[in-house]
Amino acid sequence: MPEGDTIYRTATRLRPVLEGQTVRSFDAPRLVQRGPEPGTAIDVVEAKGKYLLVHFGDGTTLETHMKMSGSWHIYRRGERWRRSKGAVRALIETETGWMAVCFSAPHVRLRRTDATATGTGPGGRDATAHLGPDLCLPDADLAEAVARFGLREASTEMAVALLDQRICCGVGNVYKSEVLFACGVHPETPVGAVDVETRTRVVETAARMLQQNLGSGPRVTAVVDGRPSLAVYDRAGRPCQACGTTIEQGAHGIHARTTFWCPRCQRLAR
Repeated sequence: MPEGDTIYRTATRLRPVLEGQTVRSFDAPRLVQRGPEPGTAIDVVEAKGKYLLVHFGDGTTLETHMKMSGSWHIYRRGERWRRSKGAVRALIETETGWMAVCFSAPHVRLRRTDATATGTGPGGRDATAHLGPDLCLPDADLAEAVARFGLREASTEMAVALLDQRICCGVGNVYKSEVLFACGVHPETPVGAVDVETRTRVVETAARMLQQNLGSGPRVTAVVDGRPSLAVYDRAGRPCQACGTTIEQGAHGIHARTTFWCPRCQRLAR
């Protein structure tokens, strides 16, 4: 599943192509609702946690979530696609000849966001309403994110809580491992054993790492062997860059999401 910085980068690429343009054609093969008609304005492209949203001038929003399989591509009209047409989940063509194509996303939905929205029926409910502060944004309410750890039971492992998008959105498997390492928190430490000061440091570190990686280039959270790199993610069996202890990995939560950590730098607290 993409991290929040990946979705933010995708929105950044789509904005110059879509925002302020008008729809020439719209297609979403698996949706029953009619999409925006030709001539409809494209108002805003928004990254919200791991959702990518396209807001149209007719009061509708295209809501997409990539999960593990989805991606957005940009093409000129007539340009050869890198994916098959059978994988198309949404296509927005503008009057200027650009095409934004969403491939293989498991969550694609149109919903009304204007005054006629009821919150019920097909496409009425805002799937992003439950999300906590988006840590990719410079004005994210970090204090609110810290307070939202209270949404989880005290026995919840930090590796699980940090992926809960109700607490703060944007953190995925990579940042989960990197943030907990940077803060010296063992992934299996229960939320109830983590004081407010440490929770604050975790949220602040996650926000800093995400915001530092919103530009182009490889994701970087640390310096390893003199080179920009990741500190622990995908480094199981290799020495910790801080203490030399062998990095471990394990699965956490009902979805068995993989975590990497240093057993010496990240002591388990109960």
